[in-house]
Amino acid sequence: MNKLCGIDEAGRGPIAGDLVVAGCIFEDNISIDGLNDSKKISEKKRYKLFDEIIQKTNYHIVVIKPNEIDEKGLSYCMTKALQEIQSSLLTDEYLFDGNTTFGVTGLETMVKADGKVAEVSAASILAKVTHDRNIIRDAKEYPEYGFEKHKGYGTKLHVEMIKKYGYSPIHRRSFKLKALEKTLF
Repeated sequence: MNKLCGIDEAGRGPIAGDLVVAGCIFEDNISIDGLNDSKKISEKKRYKLFDEIIQKTNYHIVVIKPNEIDEKGLSYCMTKALQEIQSSLLTDEYLFDGNTTFGVTGLETMVKADGKVAEVSAASILAKVTHDRNIIRDAKEYPEYGFEKHKGYGTKLHVEMIKKYGYSPIHRRSFKLKALEKTLF
Protein backbone atom coordinates (compact mmCIF):
# COMPACT_ATOMS: atom_id res chain seq x y z
CA MET A 1 0.00 0.00 0.00
CA ASN A 2 1.36 3.41 -0.97
CA LYS A 3 1.80 6.04 1.68
CA LEU A 4 0.43 9.47 1.00
CA CYS A 5 2.36 12.66 1.62
CA GLY A 6 -0.09 15.43 2.44
CA ILE A 7 1.12 18.96 1.73
CA ASP A 8 -0.23 22.39 2.68
CA GLU A 9 1.03 25.92 3.13
CA ALA A 10 0.49 28.85 5.44
CA GLY A 11 1.44 32.43 4.83
CA ARG A 12 0.92 32.69 1.09
CA GLY A 13 -1.41 35.68 1.39
CA PRO A 14 0.08 37.91 4.11
CA ILE A 15 2.06 41.05 3.32
CA ALA A 16 4.61 40.23 6.04
CA GLY A 17 6.25 37.16 7.46
CA ASP A 18 7.39 33.79 6.21
CA LEU A 19 5.80 31.44 3.73
CA VAL A 20 5.67 27.96 5.28
CA VAL A 21 5.04 24.75 3.34
CA ALA A 22 4.78 21.41 5.16
CA GLY A 23 4.56 17.82 4.06
CA CYS A 24 3.46 14.92 6.25
CA ILE A 25 3.40 11.12 5.93
CA PHE A 26 1.71 8.87 8.49
CA GLU A 27 3.51 5.68 9.38
CA ASP A 28 1.55 2.42 9.48
CA ASN A 29 -1.11 2.17 12.19
CA ILE A 30 -0.81 5.84 13.18
CA SER A 31 -3.88 7.90 13.80
CA ILE A 32 -4.25 11.32 15.31
CA ASP A 33 -7.63 12.40 16.70
CA GLY A 34 -9.01 15.87 16.06
CA LEU A 35 -7.30 16.66 12.76
CA ASN A 36 -8.99 19.23 10.51
CA ASP A 37 -8.19 22.28 8.43
CA SER A 38 -5.90 24.31 10.72
CA LYS A 39 -8.11 27.39 10.33
CA LYS A 40 -11.10 25.48 11.73
CA ILE A 41 -9.58 24.51 15.07
CA SER A 42 -8.57 26.65 18.03
CA GLU A 43 -5.03 27.89 18.47
CA LYS A 44 -4.67 25.87 21.68
CA LYS A 45 -5.77 22.66 19.94
CA ARG A 46 -3.49 23.40 16.94
CA TYR A 47 -0.47 23.70 19.22
CA LYS A 48 -1.32 20.44 20.98
CA LEU A 49 -1.85 18.64 17.67
CA PHE A 50 1.40 20.12 16.30
CA ASP A 51 3.39 18.38 19.05
CA GLU A 52 1.59 15.07 18.44
CA ILE A 53 2.12 15.30 14.67
CA ILE A 54 5.84 16.01 15.16
CA GLN A 55 6.16 12.94 17.40
CA LYS A 56 4.10 10.49 15.32
CA THR A 57 4.76 11.30 11.65
CA ASN A 58 7.45 11.69 9.06
CA TYR A 59 7.35 15.36 8.11
CA HIS A 60 9.29 18.16 6.48
CA ILE A 61 8.74 21.90 6.90
CA VAL A 62 10.07 24.52 4.46
CA VAL A 63 10.30 28.15 5.63
CA ILE A 64 10.81 30.84 3.00
CA LYS A 65 11.73 34.34 4.16
CA PRO A 66 10.01 37.48 2.83
CA ASN A 67 13.15 38.75 1.07
CA GLU A 68 13.32 35.56 -1.02
CA ILE A 69 9.65 35.95 -1.95
CA ASP A 70 10.40 39.53 -3.04
CA GLU A 71 13.50 38.53 -5.00
CA LYS A 72 12.23 35.40 -6.74
CA GLY A 73 8.45 35.64 -6.64
CA LEU A 74 5.81 33.67 -4.79
CA SER A 75 5.28 31.05 -7.53
CA TYR A 76 9.00 30.28 -7.73
CA CYS A 77 9.14 29.93 -3.93
CA MET A 78 6.11 27.64 -3.88
CA THR A 79 7.62 25.47 -6.63
CA LYS A 80 10.94 25.27 -4.77
CA ALA A 81 9.23 24.35 -1.48
CA LEU A 82 7.06 21.65 -3.08
CA GLN A 83 10.10 20.12 -4.80
CA GLU A 84 12.05 20.19 -1.53
CA ILE A 85 9.25 18.30 0.20
CA GLN A 86 9.18 15.71 -2.58
CA SER A 87 12.95 15.19 -2.30
CA SER A 88 12.82 15.01 1.52
CA LEU A 89 9.75 12.78 1.91
CA LEU A 90 10.03 9.97 -0.60
CA THR A 91 6.77 8.21 -1.44
CA ASP A 92 4.58 7.46 -4.47
CA GLU A 93 1.72 9.85 -3.80
CA TYR A 94 1.76 13.57 -3.01
CA LEU A 95 -1.45 15.52 -2.40
CA PHE A 96 -1.35 19.32 -2.15
CA ASP A 97 -4.26 21.37 -0.80
CA GLY A 98 -5.58 23.68 -3.51
CA ASN A 99 -6.00 23.67 -7.26
CA THR A 100 -2.51 24.24 -8.67
CA THR A 101 0.73 22.26 -8.67
CA PHE A 102 2.89 25.30 -9.45
CA GLY A 103 4.28 23.23 -12.30
CA VAL A 104 5.59 20.47 -10.03
CA THR A 105 5.25 17.00 -11.55
CA GLY A 106 4.09 13.98 -9.55
CA LEU A 107 1.81 16.13 -7.41
CA GLU A 108 -1.98 15.85 -7.22
CA THR A 109 -4.20 18.63 -5.92
CA MET A 110 -7.54 18.73 -4.14
CA VAL A 111 -9.48 21.81 -3.09
CA LYS A 112 -10.14 21.77 0.68
CA ALA A 113 -8.02 18.64 1.15
CA ASP A 114 -6.91 20.14 4.48
CA GLY A 115 -10.38 19.36 5.86
CA LYS A 116 -10.83 16.00 4.09
CA VAL A 117 -7.52 14.09 4.16
CA ALA A 118 -5.73 13.43 7.47
CA GLU A 119 -2.21 13.79 6.07
CA VAL A 120 -3.07 17.16 4.51
CA SER A 121 -4.79 18.29 7.72
CA ALA A 122 -1.62 17.41 9.62
CA ALA A 123 0.51 19.33 7.09
CA SER A 124 -1.90 22.27 7.41
CA ILE A 125 -1.38 22.33 11.17
CA LEU A 126 2.42 22.04 10.87
CA ALA A 127 2.51 24.93 8.39
CA LYS A 128 0.13 27.22 10.28
CA VAL A 129 1.70 26.71 13.72
CA THR A 130 5.19 27.25 12.29
CA HIS A 131 4.04 30.38 10.45
CA ASP A 132 2.25 31.78 13.50
CA ARG A 133 5.13 31.04 15.89
CA ASN A 134 7.53 32.79 13.53
CA ILE A 135 5.36 35.90 13.13
CA ILE A 136 4.79 36.07 16.90
CA ARG A 137 8.58 35.90 17.34
CA ASP A 138 8.91 38.73 14.81
CA ALA A 139 6.27 40.73 16.69
CA LYS A 140 8.67 40.95 19.63
CA GLU A 141 11.31 42.52 17.39
CA TYR A 142 8.83 44.85 15.65
CA PRO A 143 6.12 45.45 18.28
CA GLU A 144 4.73 48.59 16.63
CA TYR A 145 3.09 46.56 13.80
CA GLY A 146 0.87 44.29 15.92
CA PHE A 147 1.92 41.13 14.04
CA GLU A 148 0.67 38.94 16.90
CA LYS A 149 -2.87 40.22 16.17
CA HIS A 150 -3.11 40.00 12.38
CA LYS A 151 -0.33 37.46 11.63
CA GLY A 152 0.98 39.60 8.77
CA TYR A 153 -2.25 39.89 6.79
CA GLY A 154 -3.21 43.26 5.31
CA THR A 155 -5.78 44.28 7.92
CA LYS A 156 -6.80 47.88 8.49
CA LEU A 157 -4.62 48.02 11.64
CA HIS A 158 -1.63 46.60 9.79
CA VAL A 159 -1.98 49.07 6.90
CA GLU A 160 -2.24 51.96 9.37
CA MET A 161 0.96 50.81 11.10
CA ILE A 162 2.81 50.61 7.76
CA LYS A 163 1.63 54.13 6.93
CA LYS A 164 2.92 55.32 10.29
CA TYR A 165 6.21 53.38 10.52
CA GLY A 166 7.01 52.32 6.95
CA TYR A 167 8.02 48.77 6.06
CA SER A 168 9.88 46.49 8.45
CA PRO A 169 12.49 43.98 7.26
CA ILE A 170 9.86 41.20 7.34
CA HIS A 171 7.42 42.97 5.01
CA ARG A 172 7.00 41.69 1.47
CA ARG A 173 7.59 44.80 -0.57
CA SER A 174 6.55 43.03 -3.76
CA PHE A 175 2.99 42.66 -2.41
CA LYS A 176 1.10 45.79 -3.41
CA LEU A 177 -1.86 47.17 -1.49
CA LYS A 178 -4.04 49.90 -2.98
CA ALA A 179 -4.33 51.47 0.48
CA LEU A 180 -0.56 52.06 0.50
CA GLU A 181 0.15 53.03 -3.11
CA LYS A 182 -0.22 56.78 -2.65
CA THR A 183 1.44 56.80 0.76
CA LEU A 184 4.69 54.93 0.20
CA PHE A 185 5.42 55.10 -3.53
